[in-house]
Amino acid sequence: MALLGIDLGGTKLAFAVLSETGKILHKKIIALESRKGVEVGNLITTGIARLIKSGAHPISSVGISVPGIYHIKTGKVWAPNIPDWEDYPLLEEVKNVSGEIPVTIDSDRACYILGELWQGNARGCTDAIYLSVGTGIGAGILTDGKVLRGSHDIAGAIGWMALTRPFSEEYTDCGCFETYASGEGIAKLARKCLKDTPGYKGELRDAIKITSHHVFSAYENNDSLAFKVIEECIGFWGMAAANLVSLFNPEKIIFGGGVFGPAINLIPAIKTEATKWAQPISIKQVSFEGSASGSDAGVYGAGFLALKNNNA
Repeated sequence: MALLGIDLGGTKLAFAVLSETGKILHKKIIALESRKGVEVGNLITTGIARLIKSGAHPISSVGISVPGIYHIKTGKVWAPNIPDWEDYPLLEEVKNVSGEIPVTIDSDRACYILGELWQGNARGCTDAIYLSVGTGIGAGILTDGKVLRGSHDIAGAIGWMALTRPFSEEYTDCGCFETYASGEGIAKLARKCLKDTPGYKGELRDAIKITSHHVFSAYENNDSLAFKVIEECIGFWGMAAANLVSLFNPEKIIFGGGVFGPAINLIPAIKTEATKWAQPISIKQVSFEGSASGSDAGVYGAGFLALKNNNA
């Protein structure tokens, strides 16, 4: 029997059929394109029904990772990057096609740390944090062997971590930390620096629409403006990591998401920055590492949800 792990992101949907030991037997990625609301729900349920019906790998349990908040009591999802998913009844819809096959859903934050716990760099840990930096920023927090959920399933939404003053209205939608140091935050900061540096002649000058990928490419080429932007982000990532270390005393902080990718080599500099701010004993005991499962962290975490439900 096999497990079905599904990772829903803001721009794409990944299906992975896994063995109970975590080997990926089959994987498919579908771009969401302009889909919203029920269209996204139908994409998920159609994919599940197709994989169950095919019988190529008999599915014993389904796990789903969703971006945003999963409300365990209601089975509904709030996903800010998917239009019309303010209170989406995902569990009900999936159960309509899964039949007797059990289904478990959780936030992408929880799934990322569970994926690393099962198949990545958090194996053997009881206290670890997955700091995900991509389009948004979030943290999957494992404490005493359990994922921290909070009173209303929102724990780990650290994009709203307050890291500078004074308050600005631009923090309202996604938070202070995410405004400055997410993938979009990097691009936004680069555009601001470009506007404020009229004599700049570097490679970002001619970019039609600057993205974080442009900034990292320029940084690798020792571009002065890109260096300024990335140094600013290292400061924010270091402060945030320091706060997490001081609050939770983890064994490891694991950096993942689309930005850590190109930012993976910055982890030592981030720890140097974090050491300035963190509880001095705890920071000496924690390891800062990159994700071992990379872009598959979500499907591994969803697969682990399915495995736990299978063995319940």
